[in-house]
This record gives sequence, C-alpha cells and structure tokens, in this order.
Amino acid sequence: MPPHRSDAPDNTGEAQSHNTTSPQRSTKPRVSDAALRALKPADKPYKYSVGEGLYLEVSPQGSKLWRWKYRLGGKENRYAIGSYPETSMKEAREQVDAARKLVKQGQHPAQQRKIERLKAIHGHASTFKALADEWLSLKDWEELTKARRLDMLTRVVFPSIGDLPVRAIAPSMILDILKKAHSNNGPSVMAEAKRTMFGIFELAAETFRVDANPVHQWREALPKNKTQHKRALETTEIGQLLKDVDGHGGNLQTQSAFKLMWFTLARPSEVIEAEWTEFDLEAATWRVPAERMKKRREHVIPLPTQAVDLLKTMRMLTGTRQHVFPHRDDKTKPMVTAAFRQMLHVLGWSGRFSPHATRTTGSTRLNELGFPSDWIERQLAHTEPNSVRRTYNHADYMKDRITMMQGWADLLNRWKADIAP
Repeated sequence: MPPHRSDAPDNTGEAQSHNTTSPQRSTKPRVSDAALRALKPADKPYKYSVGEGLYLEVSPQGSKLWRWKYRLGGKENRYAIGSYPETSMKEAREQVDAARKLVKQGQHPAQQRKIERLKAIHGHASTFKALADEWLSLKDWEELTKARRLDMLTRVVFPSIGDLPVRAIAPSMILDILKKAHSNNGPSVMAEAKRTMFGIFELAAETFRVDANPVHQWREALPKNKTQHKRALETTEIGQLLKDVDGHGGNLQTQSAFKLMWFTLARPSEVIEAEWTEFDLEAATWRVPAERMKKRREHVIPLPTQAVDLLKTMRMLTGTRQHVFPHRDDKTKPMVTAAFRQMLHVLGWSGRFSPHATRTTGSTRLNELGFPSDWIERQLAHTEPNSVRRTYNHADYMKDRITMMQGWADLLNRWKADIAP
C-alpha cells in the first residue's frame, strides 16, 4: 500500500465556513515531493492527504489530482485545484490559502473561479456595439429578423453609444436615446429600442461586464406608448390614411409597398421582402415561399387589378433587381419596415396606426361585410389545424378569395375617394 494512503474521508482536514467553528489544523508532518512522485496507481482511486484538507486523488490510470475538502453552510464540498506535478505541492497550498479566505467570506472558490474565467472570456466585448453583435449572434432568429433588429440599432442606438464601453453607459444616456427615438421614429421604434437595449445589457450583467442593467422601466419619464394604433380603423379612417399616403411627397417605393400591403392584407415583412420571382402578373397571383411565411407554408395570394397595375409600374423601376422594393442604400437587400413607420410619423399617423393593424382592420371590415370567415382566415394565412380541411380550403377558396379581394380593393378606392379634398 502506498505511504500515507487514506481511504477514509475524515482523514483530510476541513476548512470551516464563517458561521462554523474554526478549522482544526492537521498536525500531520508535511510530506516531500519525492513521496508524491512515488505514489503508484491502485485498482481503485485513493486519496493521499498532505494536511489541512488538501490531498491528492490518485486514479487507477495514474493521474494525480489536487483536491481540497472544505465545509460551507453545513455541507461538505470539494475544490479541484490542478494536477501533480504540473501544480506543485507549494502552489497547491497557496491556492488552498486563497480559497480558504473565500470560504470564510461565505463564497465557494469554484464559483469565484468561474466568474473570473467569464470576465476574461468576455472582456474583449467592451463596447456596446460589440456586445450587441454578440447578443444578436446568440439569438435563434431568422437572419432577416436579425438584420432588421441590427438596422434599428444602427439607425437609432449606435450613433449615441455604439462606440462607448458598456460600463461607461449611464441610464441618463439610455433615456435620451429613447426620447429621441419617440420623437424622430415613433413610439413603436422607441419600444423596440428599449426592449433590445434591455436584452443586450442583460447579457452584459449575466456575464459580469456591468454591475447592473441601466435600462429602467421609466413609467413616468418616457412618453406613453398608447395601444390605440393596434385597433381596427373605421372606413372613414381608412380612406383618410390612404389619401394622406397618396399626398405624401416621399419615396414612391414606400407608398407602393404600403398600398400593396392594403390590397393583399399580407404581413408588412412579406411585402417589403417580396421578390419578383414570386409574382405571376398575367395570372394575377403572388406565391410567398414557405421560408418567408410565419407558419412555414407557401401562401398563394390573389392580386386585385389595382395591385397588378401597381406592380407593373414598379417593374419598370426595379424589375432588374431581386426585390420588388429594394433597400434605399443597398439594392441587393430589401427595404425595411422602418420606412413605413417613418412615413406614418411624417403624416401624423404615428401612435394612431401601426402597419401590423392593416390585417386586423381588413379582417374586421371583411367580416362586417358578410364574407365567410373561412375565406378571410385563408387570405390572412391563418393555419387551419385540420390537415384535410386545410388542403380542401387551399383548393376551394382561391376563386372565392379572388372575388373577395377585388371587392376589397374597390372599397379601399371608394373610401379614399369619399374623403373631401
């Protein structure tokens, strides 16, 4: 049997927590490095104590691992220090001395070591922009969703704090960004910026790069983001909104995308990311591929004559591009929904209407007009839980939806014309 071998767990000394009695130091003579080198493996793992709770755990494969036994909160714990001879006995004792101080303060040395490792790993992400990039990379989102969120950060947040170290960013800076976002971009962008910055700083707090999240609730300091914009518009409001959009002196592309959304009741993201290959203007159909649909199923949308005419005009402008509505600065990418929000802000509709409320409005008004709910739900690409019925709907309701959506587009024009100049 190896010298000084001990299989009993009580032969190693114990370091007590700050709320227990003082540790009893072992009177066992200190051993030499020669004795440690001479330890041989056995059939089972065994411990070789060197005093004060420190011991070598010798495995049957011959590895020798330093362990320190201590008690904290009434429970016995083990702290892994390193292997011998890479970590000498002197170095192991020094680490035990440092760990014992932490235990007296009520801290587990292994947890503290993990904290220091995290600080070292994440220390490179010192600026807010670097942290934001890391936060986005951890999100299990579609690439287009990440791109839209990054676009918002680039426009609204990065100009103020992107290059600042995260520890230097104060709550007052965040508040200033949010107030400007509300004024310049509207309440929805402000809310999105707030949620995004909160998530980014939560990552910073969880990885010990900031002591506290500087994004507060601000129940009184920020303008209220009223939910009025989520309700369905009345017919006179629809007419006024479309008339205001017609009179908007901004980008024709933004106006056209906004009108296509109303003519089809497609989601804003489906409209702005539309590609020319998805359209058959002769057949007056739009096939949105499964990968761009929320439910991951292809969606066929009938196009009223107004939508076909609009797209023919756009084809003369962007027909050589991939996207029907390309990005203003990078023509290889689609435009962003922020263009809708900016236009609505300029027109005075911010806080009264959100692009996402188009579908709510269409559903409400079409139901009031007496169209069957099955037609409406199919037009909105709401999933039918019964697979057999879903297949039947796809085949049977297309003709009905063509009639319904042409009637809807005609009504939109009529409601707009009814608004006095």
